[in-house]
Amino acid sequence: MGVSDLDRQIDQLKRCEYIKEAEVKALCSKAREILVEECNVQRVDAPVTICGDIHGQFYDLVELFKVGGDCPDTNYLFMGDFVDRGFYSVETFLLLLALKVRYPDRITLIRGNHESRQITQVYGFYDECLRKYGSVNVWRYCTEIFDYLALAALIEDRVFCVHGGLSPAITTLDDVRSIDRKQEVPHEGAMCDLMWSDPEDLDGWGLSPRGAGYLFGADVVKGFNQTNGIELIGRAHQLVMEGYKWMFNEALVTVWSAPNYCYRCGNVAAILEFDENLKQSFRIFEAAPADARGQPSRKLVPDYFL
Repeated sequence: MGVSDLDRQIDQLKRCEYIKEAEVKALCSKAREILVEECNVQRVDAPVTICGDIHGQFYDLVELFKVGGDCPDTNYLFMGDFVDRGFYSVETFLLLLALKVRYPDRITLIRGNHESRQITQVYGFYDECLRKYGSVNVWRYCTEIFDYLALAALIEDRVFCVHGGLSPAITTLDDVRSIDRKQEVPHEGAMCDLMWSDPEDLDGWGLSPRGAGYLFGADVVKGFNQTNGIELIGRAHQLVMEGYKWMFNEALVTVWSAPNYCYRCGNVAAILEFDENLKQSFRIFEAAPADARGQPSRKLVPDYFL
């Protein structure tokens, strides 16, 4: 797969046109070669811009790039949940994957709880692949790639980024590094918790209402950060109406990058920029204007939106 092919595919995907099944297969094969070399805790250099959930909201991803700058001019870290719920999971995930293959050092993709065979069969990505390609092959190629995505990232050894949160089974970063990640997201255990857990105002650990992962308190974050020499945990996974939310004396930040989530929540979105000295600035953005987004025909709208 040559650079010119890739650039053509990226241009096509940026217009929200999906690429041929054979091209998806080749792209995923190339992506696998790159991702298999990455660690569970992938190291990332600053400056970098971190992004939360996208959930197939393609035209809002275009807005994100307008606000944050194009890749490769800006170095990006996306913290999972690329697919499901939005109308354009295929184009969203394939664009990010094509950028990863084209500029592997300028974009980092980590796995969210929706990068899962089981979850995508319920929340839209499976149905979308079937509808757009007439078979489940593209869904298979993509979900196989999910198994190769890093579980977390570490910016300059000081900022730990993960989709969901912490786990009682994880004390050190080496505990994360020792997980065998090349599998479907398990229902319990360390790998599951990294993608499903949420911070909460409580002491220690609590039961998660999500039915997977845990709730974890300020004391857990403080202990984890001290043990691992970390200044900040960056995570996504929870809708926050203002686009970002600080917790625990700024030891943890939630970043949410899907504006007007599910096309009805009315929230703004945010991305968090770190400069070379890890100085932080948020950029807030709203959903793409109606005239800038293609509207899927009514028959394409899954039942869980109606």
